[in-house]
Amino acid sequence: MKKGIHPENYRLVAFKDMSNDEVFITRSCANTRETLEVNGVEYPVVKVEISNTSHPFYTGKMKLVDTAGRVDKFYQRYSNKKK
Repeated sequence: MKKGIHPENYRLVAFKDMSNDEVFITRSCANTRETLEVNGVEYPVVKVEISNTSHPFYTGKMKLVDTAGRVDKFYQRYSNKKK
């Protein structure tokens, strides 16, 4: 790596897909308070709602991810409107 362009906390981080519990490890400088043990090694963990293991484009399956009831709120708001 070129000296002086990366932050000091650039390290290996575990990213956990919360929709299917898949974990992948990559380098990042994301701030996190939690840790996760993977294969006997403890990593800082960042929780993500969707990744390439659960995204419909990569999986070929249409799956609706509802975060905090946003989809239900959308349907309620626009179901009563006429065309």
